[in-house]
Amino acid sequence: MSDRITVFDTTLRDGEQTAGVCFSARDKVDIASALAGMGVDVVEAGFPAASSAEREAVAAVAREVRGTRVCALARAMPFDIDAAAAALAEAEAPRIHTFINASDVQLAHQLRKGRREVLEMVEFAVARARQSTDDVEFSPMDATRASLDFLVDVVRAALAAGATTINIPDTVGCALPDQVAEIFRSLRARVPELEDAVLSFHGQDDLGLATANALAAISAGARQVELAVNGIGERAGNTAFEEVVMAIEVHGARLGVHTCVDPSGICALSALVEERSHVRVPPNKAVVGANAFRHASGIHQDGVLKWRENYEVLDPARIGHARGSEIVLGKLSGRAGFVARVQALGYALTDAALERAFERFQRLADGKAVVDDADLKEICEESAAAA
Repeated sequence: MSDRITVFDTTLRDGEQTAGVCFSARDKVDIASALAGMGVDVVEAGFPAASSAEREAVAAVAREVRGTRVCALARAMPFDIDAAAAALAEAEAPRIHTFINASDVQLAHQLRKGRREVLEMVEFAVARARQSTDDVEFSPMDATRASLDFLVDVVRAALAAGATTINIPDTVGCALPDQVAEIFRSLRARVPELEDAVLSFHGQDDLGLATANALAAISAGARQVELAVNGIGERAGNTAFEEVVMAIEVHGARLGVHTCVDPSGICALSALVEERSHVRVPPNKAVVGANAFRHASGIHQDGVLKWRENYEVLDPARIGHARGSEIVLGKLSGRAGFVARVQALGYALTDAALERAFERFQRLADGKAVVDDADLKEICEESAAAA
């Protein structure tokens, strides 16, 4: 048996919190439509209380996008919750996601309220959201730095008020995978009411551990993960959509889980978010970076040419990668990669000409980062003419 993982995408909300990113209503509708078309379960469209333009953008997604749940974020405040409800009025399946600080450090230095008052705010916010929709998610912000005893109290209060999803955020990206797993195991053991709700994880990537933490949460019982395309988001970003979806694809049998996301749209989705956010995807980015399926070392080139899976855990075609595996010729390339590319260009050189061509290639590669097809054609023609 395999459990379904609910994929919650927050590209349009937490992803938009990337410094310098501002999605238009059209951007949000286009990205949300692409996500829905891939089978993403929940699309968090934005934070309606932030501005009138943001309310209108969330409303546009709610009105135009079908085939997914559309979610709006709200602080545990009447205005926020009512703004979210209004923005989601035309959604096919609306969800309100409300949150409040839970760690002692944030209660003291940001919210400036005591634990009892926070519990009252949790109960009020969830109950008010339930007046507009039966799908309410609650997040105790900074949960991984909160007292476990207080976290249990907060989760119980949210469930009692009608929350259907409890999301545990690693808000400042500070937790280790074993800590995340222990929090999830402890909550499941101490709050039996969670059996009737969905337990979720939201990670930030401040220490580069967001994907590992998401998988640790899943192994400990999380059945929803909150992700952002290309890992964009506040500070160092959110848990990367493409990384977790494909990690589950590769390791789902071991984890006993699956998603209903069609991964063939991942490359196109990544490119769309890169274009609309103006945040460039680093070439070494896992799954969707330009170098994810490019091989420069002679040893790797030889292995990939013999059998792709020698050095690729993912089939590039599975994520809609247009070029597939690519041999990049340079000073670290070996004879196998060179010969394969020469043959692909249509040259059938004699052994002697091929040897001359390879020697010329090596001399050129010592001073040039990439030897391209134009270089190879010139090398081959000169070597053939010298016979």
